[in-house]
Amino acid sequence: MAEYKLLSSLSRRVLLGSLAAMAGGAAFRPARAQENSLFPIMADDGQPIANYRLPSEVSPADLPGLLWHGPATADVVVFEFFDYNCPYCRKAAGDLDALVAKDKNLRLGLADNATLGLGSFLSARVKQAVLRLYGPERAYQFHKQLFAHRGAIDGISALAVAKAMGLDTSKIEESANSEMIGGVVKRHVQLGADLGFAASPSFAVSSVGVLGYPGPKSMARMIAASRKCDAPVCG
Repeated sequence: MAEYKLLSSLSRRVLLGSLAAMAGGAAFRPARAQENSLFPIMADDGQPIANYRLPSEVSPADLPGLLWHGPATADVVVFEFFDYNCPYCRKAAGDLDALVAKDKNLRLGLADNATLGLGSFLSARVKQAVLRLYGPERAYQFHKQLFAHRGAIDGISALAVAKAMGLDTSKIEESANSEMIGGVVKRHVQLGADLGFAASPSFAVSSVGVLGYPGPKSMARMIAASRKCDAPVCG
């Protein structure tokens, strides 16, 4: 597949160095146990979900390259920090898509917390290139198609998904290999570390960090509470 030669031949040394630099950044330390959590958030399976107040000086909304889904006028915004090779992120992607389809006042901000290896880093670069070249609507369709892909996800499989969608993979590959796109993905990962998002996926809901995916019912409850009292749990 000659058309994929640039992504497939990216230097492992450069990529590993970038990932190591991102992992080495200072990170905000969240609560790790339910008894230290800010709110009594329970997952759909009854397990407690660690959560904590996010540092006020850091805002996910200011992150370049966020993939937005849902109306800009929404009264509740949920930020998800995810990895394309995270199985829980795959489950969350379908559930969150259904929540936005049902709730016309909900907006998602999707950040590439590409921490599970080189494949995750490369696929995030491809997604960012699709976003830059084709805009958020097509990029969101690409995002869903990538999660529908069977097996491990990397730069090659991401480009294959783009090709199946009829997108120009030569332009996407050129953009994905640019320093600008690489810098955007690094900023996403660094912000995830700064916010203490050690689990994939993690969420920012009403200035509260939520570690792990609690399930669609729990997410719906947090969204309803955020709308009512600007917190993931009221009372």
